[in-house]
Amino acid sequence: MTIYLDNNATTIAAPEVVEAMRPFWSEQYGNASSMHSFGGQVKRHIDRAREQVAALIGASPAEIVFTAGGTESDNLAIRGAIEALEGSKKHIVTSRVEHPAVHSPIKRLENLGYHLTEVRVDSDGALDLEMLDRSITPQTALVSIMWANNETGVLFPIEEIAQRCKERSVFFHSDAVQAVGKIPIDLSRVPVDLLSISGHKLHGPKGVGALFIRKRTKLLPQLLGGHQEGNRRAGTENVPGIVGLGQAAELALEGLDKEVVRLATLRDRLEKGILDRCKGARLNGRNRLPNTLNVSFEFIEGESILMMLDEHGICASSGSACASGSLEPSHVLRAMGVPFTCAHGSIRFSLSRYNTVEEIDQVLEVLPGIVDRLRELSPFVQNGGSWA
Repeated sequence: MTIYLDNNATTIAAPEVVEAMRPFWSEQYGNASSMHSFGGQVKRHIDRAREQVAALIGASPAEIVFTAGGTESDNLAIRGAIEALEGSKKHIVTSRVEHPAVHSPIKRLENLGYHLTEVRVDSDGALDLEMLDRSITPQTALVSIMWANNETGVLFPIEEIAQRCKERSVFFHSDAVQAVGKIPIDLSRVPVDLLSISGHKLHGPKGVGALFIRKRTKLLPQLLGGHQEGNRRAGTENVPGIVGLGQAAELALEGLDKEVVRLATLRDRLEKGILDRCKGARLNGRNRLPNTLNVSFEFIEGESILMMLDEHGICASSGSACASGSLEPSHVLRAMGVPFTCAHGSIRFSLSRYNTVEEIDQVLEVLPGIVDRLRELSPFVQNGGSWA
């Protein structure tokens, strides 16, 4: 039996999603841009999916643009907003803990002459709002801050940040890939200009996402060659994926408040069990998504823990997120000031609607023994160190 606790990496497509997508590969396969009624039938399903996604985040359907996923949504938001300003402003503000899909396009813009400010976080992963305030100047073109961190689950005060940007007439983008479908989001009251969504993070299919673009927000398209998505994203629509994303959004909205409580209860059960039973365990981050737990085990390699968990059919991920051949730990944990000896031993457990109490308890049965065995092999212990 597989116990899957790596849902911030990807989720299983819900059975309802798979069934909703099925007809659009072999039965309703028309091109939604065609003039004939066969294509028109398909377009109606795209329109319905747009309504479903909009409902999940408190938006208007006209504000939803479908993309190939969170990475494209981030790139379209950042590059599209910057290009729309035609170089009139040359400063970008972001955080030190953003996903590479945000960090990489911003770094490219920095190489093209834009000035970049990266706002720091504290040891709990909380954003320094005073530094953010000081960073915004009349030359600031864009602020991009994630709604929830993908490694630690830490939530940022997006409503407050968005309001500050609105008061200063600065574009505000939020990568909400990890937050949408996991916590309530209502953009009718939170003045975000641009917000990124990914289908496979909320039990939808891979290869599809969406970008919320608030009405009257000027944005230049990055993919050219067609009039699809209101001339904002060219390319024949991925109809099965779009329909699947719509169905996943509708499922996420149903009973969302209850699921938040259920997942937080499971996460807290896992957290308490680990901290109680594993010496040298350290929690990384507070004020988090209900489904995410990042914990470090000092002087143990996270990859070794993952390999031994895998032998028991337990899937998690390494919080260190080391690049192949690199000894550098996660940039997120470095930004939080997590000691090097802990950062390399970080594990992220991320839950979904399909996880159970029994699975959590099975992890707690297995993990302490793994930690103890690896501790016995640790050079620190062999040289007389102790966690007592």
